[in-house]
Amino acid sequence: MTKAAFHRAVLPIKAILMAAVLTTAGCGGMNTPTAQSIAGLPPSGSVTITEDFVAGLGGGNGTLEYQGQTYPFKVLGTVAGPGGGVSKISASGPVYKLASVADFPGRYTQSTGKAGLSTSGSSDLRLENSAGVTMHLQGTSSGAMLTLGKDEIFIRMAQ
Repeated sequence: MTKAAFHRAVLPIKAILMAAVLTTAGCGGMNTPTAQSIAGLPPSGSVTITEDFVAGLGGGNGTLEYQGQTYPFKVLGTVAGPGGGVSKISASGPVYKLASVADFPGRYTQSTGKAGLSTSGSSDLRLENSAGVTMHLQGTSSGAMLTLGKDEIFIRMAQ
């Protein structure tokens, strides 16, 4: 995705995203998933995500593999912090506790990351949405991003 295409895709929704982040940043209603919370559970499916971050806002695409079907989706992400930096993330992994594709979209959070400068390397994220669906994403990132240790992505199923 070119930088211009990224801005055309993300900037119209920037105000909505920022409002959602500000509205939900203080909410403690979602649990932070851990290795123990999914230990012994069979995966319901798998996901692959590619996302570009510029100044703390991200946009990208992904696919959900569930019950022999492939479902494309769009990803919008935020990184809590000063918002500096550029990063590209490619990740994939199992999905747990998914009873229906309708439970997959929504806001996923993780707040167990380290605060500071995140640089290129491997990533290991466990994200959970309000329906209890958990993703364990492993992958790589390139670039650098300042963060306060909270990751949040919004998933919308593609049309």
